[in-house]
Amino acid sequence: MPSARLVAVAVVGSAALLTGAATVGRYLVIRRRTAGMVRLADMIPVHSAHWREQQKAKGEVLYVAIGDSAAQGIGASKPGRSYVGLLARSIRRETGRTVRVVNLSQSGARLREALEHLMPRLAKLQPDVVTVSIGANDIASFDPERFERELRELYSALPPAAIVADLPSFYLGESERRVRIANEVVRRVAAELSLEVAPLHRTTLGRTAARTALRDVAADFFHPNDRGYAVWASAFEPLVLRAAQALDPGTPSTRS
Repeated sequence: MPSARLVAVAVVGSAALLTGAATVGRYLVIRRRTAGMVRLADMIPVHSAHWREQQKAKGEVLYVAIGDSAAQGIGASKPGRSYVGLLARSIRRETGRTVRVVNLSQSGARLREALEHLMPRLAKLQPDVVTVSIGANDIASFDPERFERELRELYSALPPAAIVADLPSFYLGESERRVRIANEVVRRVAAELSLEVAPLHRTTLGRTAARTALRDVAADFFHPNDRGYAVWASAFEPLVLRAAQALDPGTPSTRS
């Protein structure tokens, strides 16, 4: 049998090896995440240009999206694989009509930026379908009173048939606690204004944290990837398709 000294040396050596491996692992994760953040930042002008071109197109159904970088599709392999792109495709398939997408989203937008920069543009449009997913960027400096005040102002300016989403799950820690408080506000204000809520939190929470980290997020470990955006789209799709099916079946005019 090995002596007690050899056992002690082995234990210390194993602990040092594990500590070293953990340190290297953390370093590699940080390096990968940093590189991923740079790559995703490079996507912002590309995706913005895509949606500007889409806005110029003609379409029988006008779909307007209000949101932040997730609505832009940052993290997807291409803008069409964002949740907005996937929903537009579903509307085309379900209605047999052409769809014009006006993506009124802004990377990094909080509720205040949406109110100041996005909602005035919505007021000039006559959309058939509207989706709203905003508020996740308010979580870092979360103030419940301010959140409710700004959310209520934004929701009050929406068309009656707009579909709003609650915030996605942040899975763990203080951020998730804040998200749950924010989502209580989202559901209460939406109910008061008779707006339907897409269950984004429940849908994303249904993905375990480990599985999401490995499969559903982009290289920055925050934004969804193609698979993650398909999950987001699934939270909206039943309500979006119901709204699309309710459109006048007659020959529509091109919307502006």
